[in-house]
Amino acid sequence: MKAELPGTVWFVGAGPGDPELITVKGQKLLAQAGAVLFAGSLVDRAATAYAPPGCDVRDSKDMTLEDMTEWLVSRASQHQTVVRLQTGDPSLYGALIEMARPLDAAGVPWRVVPGVSSAMAAMAAAGESMTLPEVTQSVILTRVAGRTPMPEGEDLAALAAHRTTLCIFLSITLLHKVEAALRAAGWPEDAPMLVVHKASWPGEELILRGTLADIKQRCREAGVVSQAMIVASPTLGSRHWETLVRSKLYDPHFTHRFRKATA
Repeated sequence: MKAELPGTVWFVGAGPGDPELITVKGQKLLAQAGAVLFAGSLVDRAATAYAPPGCDVRDSKDMTLEDMTEWLVSRASQHQTVVRLQTGDPSLYGALIEMARPLDAAGVPWRVVPGVSSAMAAMAAAGESMTLPEVTQSVILTRVAGRTPMPEGEDLAALAAHRTTLCIFLSITLLHKVEAALRAAGWPEDAPMLVVHKASWPGEELILRGTLADIKQRCREAGVVSQAMIVASPTLGSRHWETLVRSKLYDPHFTHRFRKATA
């Protein structure tokens, strides 16, 4: 008798913290899941409330990669829909490929549902924009070297030399390295800095503003030592500038396919 085909493992981005910031597709998959493996060290357990009664829900914070992939393969043999719930977006600073390779080897199909990154949530919380016309049109998502080294050519000082928006992940305990890299790249002491702790987490979000000269002291005073996004950008504080270059798309002097210039 032909064996039943394995179920599909879905890597779902849970978003930055607020359970309501998961995508509609992610929520629907949770609602039909037979098993859910969530990253409890970073994902609010409230996100698993979308799973149905009787769903096999497991926190992965005490598991190794081998433990997790074995669990996923096992549950895929029992359920049609298995969800691996990851913080933010699965493709960014996650072990997506490391977990997917054993699934490929076991013949278990898998797919990915993107999620909202903490970089976007941090800027949303602070009411800031990552890009502005004629200020910067580029965003760099990066980190500084800790126990995980940075590849050659990707040290923060080299990236900061572009003077664009820098969203710096997983580095709040290494803020002294961030400061040193920005200074080495020529950023001034009064360059605006933003740190958002637990962006979007209900009742836990904390927004800190400062400059390159004082942001470390502000974080120390606030006790921020984990789960924080660091942003350095020439766009920070722009809503208070006296002048701002307007977007061409909405400029009355600009013609495009949907509207002719009116002034």
